[in-house]
Amino acid sequence: MSELKRTPLYPLYEKYGAKTIDFGGWDLPVQFSSIKEEHEAVRERAGIFDVSHMGEVLVTGKESEAFLQKLMTNDVSKLKKGGAQYTAMCYENGGVVDDLLIYRLDEEEYLLIVNAANTDKDVAWLTQYADKDVEVKNVSDQYALIAIQGPKAQLILQKIVKNVDLRDVKFFKFQQNVDVNGAKALVSRTGYTGEDGFEIYCSPKDATQIWEDLLKAGKEEGIQPCGLGARDTLRFEATLPLYGQELSPDISPLEAGIGFAVKLNKEEDFIGKEALTKQKENGVSRRLVGIEMLERGIPRHGYPVYKNDEEIGFVTSGTQSPTLKKNIGLALIQSEYSEVGNELEVAVRKKRLQAKIIKTPFYTRPKK
Repeated sequence: MSELKRTPLYPLYEKYGAKTIDFGGWDLPVQFSSIKEEHEAVRERAGIFDVSHMGEVLVTGKESEAFLQKLMTNDVSKLKKGGAQYTAMCYENGGVVDDLLIYRLDEEEYLLIVNAANTDKDVAWLTQYADKDVEVKNVSDQYALIAIQGPKAQLILQKIVKNVDLRDVKFFKFQQNVDVNGAKALVSRTGYTGEDGFEIYCSPKDATQIWEDLLKAGKEEGIQPCGLGARDTLRFEATLPLYGQELSPDISPLEAGIGFAVKLNKEEDFIGKEALTKQKENGVSRRLVGIEMLERGIPRHGYPVYKNDEEIGFVTSGTQSPTLKKNIGLALIQSEYSEVGNELEVAVRKKRLQAKIIKTPFYTRPKK
């Protein structure tokens, strides 16, 4: 059995009481205190996450924009220096290779943030389409990544950021060479929780110091270290897709409800454009919907969904929502049954339990 990979922050896990699990070959914390407690900390105050397992891929060269336009569903030409963009890469059939973030570092320099388990696959996928004017380089080992999320995130991070007013870093924008208590980092206003927050890309050697500094700076505000468990319940409530569940080689971005990141009207023929255009024109045959259980039971990933004894789809994610205190799920079902209010059945173990379709996202952060 191969040894689990560890992030630069691994040495701190024991100090803060982390319970770790094997997550796609990485030894990562599922929780520090409890998932519920960490979830509430992020919704109400602030939490920090070690997400250093994510992959970083550098794309450079004079044809880098044209190259990315060919591979990405979103319109990369709209991305200015200092901006971030959410996008997907697709196969010819419209299924998803991965969903990712692109940061435009400079005119001919982009940093792609890809899902950890997909890093090698993504690098191979990108490399096969790169020509001599584009270089694709896996630079994951050059970065550690800490996310600080929650309504108090800006206040806490500002205490240790010396040279940038974080109010100037707008949503999906970033600053390079930010002084975080003496360490240089790229700081972006992005996250995966449905809350305000920042992601801090730093050198692996600076990660433990930044983590400790954040916990110290946010002590008064009630900051907490958080694990993968809370990260999943937070992203789920905000209806942010997870690759391997809401997105996969068999699920298109249009079916998964991220059509906003698919620009079929851009001139470039990106991979998968033809299949996705047909889906759009004909209407998708499946849709991702939110469901609330009407009977006692939690809809888990893979559970079949029925209507009138016909199997019409399956649950992609589900849990007891810590914020809403309800058992809810996301399900990919046949489009004709996808109207809000429709009642369905979910096979929970050997019983079929009543559920109904509800609006998503399940949670949106309160307006200031």
